[in-house]
Amino acid sequence: KHLYNGPISWSTFQYMVAAVQYGGKITDSLDVRMFRTYTEEWLTDSTCEEEYIFNPDEPILKIPNDFQYCIPSFTEHSEYRKYIETFPEIDSPEIFGLHPNADLTFRVKEANALFRTLGETQPKGGGGDGGVSREDVVYEKATELLERLPPDYIEDEYKAKIKKLGGMTIPTNIFLYQEIQRLQNVIFKVRFTLGQLQLAIKGEVVMTAELQETLDSMFDARVPHYWENTLTGDEFSWRLPTLGLWFSSLLNRDEQDRSWLDNGRPLSFWLTGFFNPNGLLTAMKQEVTRKHKAQKWALDDVVYHTEVSNFERADQVKSAPAEGIYVHGLFLDGSAWSKSDGHLVESQPKVLFVPLPILFVTGNVKKDEDKAKKEMFGQLGPYECPVYKYATRTDRYFIFFANLKTTPEKPPNFWTMRGVALLCNT
Repeated sequence: KHLYNGPISWSTFQYMVAAVQYGGKITDSLDVRMFRTYTEEWLTDSTCEEEYIFNPDEPILKIPNDFQYCIPSFTEHSEYRKYIETFPEIDSPEIFGLHPNADLTFRVKEANALFRTLGETQPKGGGGDGGVSREDVVYEKATELLERLPPDYIEDEYKAKIKKLGGMTIPTNIFLYQEIQRLQNVIFKVRFTLGQLQLAIKGEVVMTAELQETLDSMFDARVPHYWENTLTGDEFSWRLPTLGLWFSSLLNRDEQDRSWLDNGRPLSFWLTGFFNPNGLLTAMKQEVTRKHKAQKWALDDVVYHTEVSNFERADQVKSAPAEGIYVHGLFLDGSAWSKSDGHLVESQPKVLFVPLPILFVTGNVKKDEDKAKKEMFGQLGPYECPVYKYATRTDRYFIFFANLKTTPEKPPNFWTMRGVALLCNT
């Protein structure tokens, strides 16, 4: 009724589309936010004006043929067909609010999928004519990895070290204990599999299907399936595209955990190096809540408070914050960060990921956090940037929201349509 009884209530119209008729069928909360932003930007009275076009005011890259995306008012069906035929063969991502780099990301994914398929269809035969066989190559690689593999964690030893750090009454120590247990499972799995693979290559044990898959993967520089996944397909370790990157991550994770055990809590945490980054942030919230016991803070009322610091690298941090933690290793996808102005800016063409300076994360009660947001970001508010464990943006890999400053010229809705996110792994 509201569409015909007087002026259109655009806010009602937006709500009907974004929350009731279509948005109600979307399950991912961030997809709902994106859809709501589209309705706020495009379901308005201005889009009904004849001169309205969907082209950005200042496109980063030239729109093909300088085409103008508008909604024409023709009377004949044939005229609409002619207009549609003039559309560019490839639409610019900027028409949908994305950065031109989004098209590059799409093409990189297509090329990677093509090469991955070609690699999987290669024959798996052994070497011949005096050449080095696949088995010999993998045997040498297994020997190299075994030499570089960190030593096992002895439970009694790391329990004693954690006790010196304050024991299991400290939430972050419980988190460290759980991380070491999971890392030890990975180290044991890699050591056992490589040892069995070498024996199988020499013919001393049976070459099982799992060992054969490991051999094929290592020859192709891919991560063996069972080093990344459990039998049921759940995440066993961490997911990276090549064996070299995966093993380097193993060494870096081991270095962070051992340094924490031997030298105490890090001044800045490499968030990428944890199996359960959400667990670290939850443990931090518990510690902050305990510090405010006199103010009667409740854990359920505490939310995250984030600030982008002036530190660019972890080695620049000389002392830990009084409350909360510093985290590093996050990359911006869809935008860049102005270190001088302290707010989001456009990405450079062909630069897909930009490192974010050290991020300060702490806890705050919701009422105080709302006041802090108004003081820091004004009426405009921050862009609530989702932080993901991987580039696959699903609820499964979502960690938390980081508040990032924007400008009046490019408000939070602009960056929502850009699809800006922070990633632990690119």
